[in-house]
Amino acid sequence: MHRLDKRAGHCADAILKARDIHVVSHIDADGLTSAAIICIALERAGREYSVEFVRQLDVSILEGIADSNPDLTVFTDLGSGMLDQIKALGISAVISDHHIPAGDCPTHLNPHVFNINGAYEISGAGTTFLLARALGDNNDLAGLAVVGAVGDLQHVKHGKLTGINRQIVSLGRRSGVLHCQRDLTLFGKQTRPVYKMLQYSSDPYIPGLSGNEDACINFLKGVGLRFQGEGWFKWIDLTVEEKKNIVSGLIQYCISAGIPAYKIERLVGEVYTLPREREGTETRDASEYSTLLNATARYDRAKTGLAVCMGDRDKEYENAIHLLAEHRRNLVEGINLVKSQGMVTLDNFQYFDAGSKIKDTIVGIVAGMSVSSVGNRNLPVIAFADTDDGVKVSGRGNYDLVRKGLNLGVSLNTAAQAVGGMGGGHDIAAGATIPKEAKSEFIKHLDQIIGSQLRSS
Repeated sequence: MHRLDKRAGHCADAILKARDIHVVSHIDADGLTSAAIICIALERAGREYSVEFVRQLDVSILEGIADSNPDLTVFTDLGSGMLDQIKALGISAVISDHHIPAGDCPTHLNPHVFNINGAYEISGAGTTFLLARALGDNNDLAGLAVVGAVGDLQHVKHGKLTGINRQIVSLGRRSGVLHCQRDLTLFGKQTRPVYKMLQYSSDPYIPGLSGNEDACINFLKGVGLRFQGEGWFKWIDLTVEEKKNIVSGLIQYCISAGIPAYKIERLVGEVYTLPREREGTETRDASEYSTLLNATARYDRAKTGLAVCMGDRDKEYENAIHLLAEHRRNLVEGINLVKSQGMVTLDNFQYFDAGSKIKDTIVGIVAGMSVSSVGNRNLPVIAFADTDDGVKVSGRGNYDLVRKGLNLGVSLNTAAQAVGGMGGGHDIAAGATIPKEAKSEFIKHLDQIIGSQLRSS
């Protein structure tokens, strides 16, 4: 971490010399937590700032920044792929990002520069947390950094956060803002009835339980879970013994169902809670917190998510909860659409084209969820959604495919550039934007590129 810390110190010096600071960040959970971390740090350092959230950084946005000419622009969770363009437009900038860089800049804080993997060793929020630490005593922001990392699924590969993320977890625990323990990894431990946790399980997908409410209730009765009147217990309401019985029963069920051992192992892993948040709320659990944030910025309400990250538990928090309910409805509708129209399966990937029926900002989430319920789990999923400026492409893989050579960040960017678009991301998840008329050509290029990646292993 010391190499990144040294670069963070250099970046912090540039920030402290600036008067007019403009923060530009991405619209996912990692981007929102990154923005919140730097904004809180700037406030504590007595600096004025403005904030802008973007779906994707492109030349037109950079030109707008250059025209407004702030003293300094701080890019968080994006910018590494546009270093040459930022420099060419004369934008004075600090870039705090974790995506694969193109070009270089002395005030570019990025793990890949130091041969640290930005896909699972540190997120955009983690990188920005290091920047915030260089600006002052901000170790208490480690909780937000972990929410960003979990939102980016950086804990999935090893069942826990590793690399520099691990050091951030330690700082958060020492600061009293983070608690971690081995537990059931299914989503919704704070807010969902236990049977709903099982019903909506998608990673791993549990045949006979996932998607089947009655079967989940019967399973819980079978392992001796008590019920109280008409109430349904949440995971946080259960005794230690009840939790052990459920986990043991699930493992036995999965073994009987023939689920591979490495998938069964994903049932239990390290989970992260924020002890200063109220129990039973979305902000108490890092995974649920990140989903709440995705429900704001992806619906053009990034300032609501930012306010929640910066401590609002009143009006904007209630707004976020309402947006979350809408987000869940939209995801269900998206999955149902994919189920009804099916996937197109090629040699090396599968895809669906949502057109204008799924919002481009959530089509990647739908793609990830659809693997378990619709598609072939042995192929990456590519999703297309129409936008005003072209076609949004989102790709989702898994670590089994990554181990075989898949790198969606490289493949989507290469295929997009071949048809006049642009893209990027990580090996397991990435995105691109392409011209509408280039979709067929893009698909052809992408199938060849992914095929080459998988064969190279």
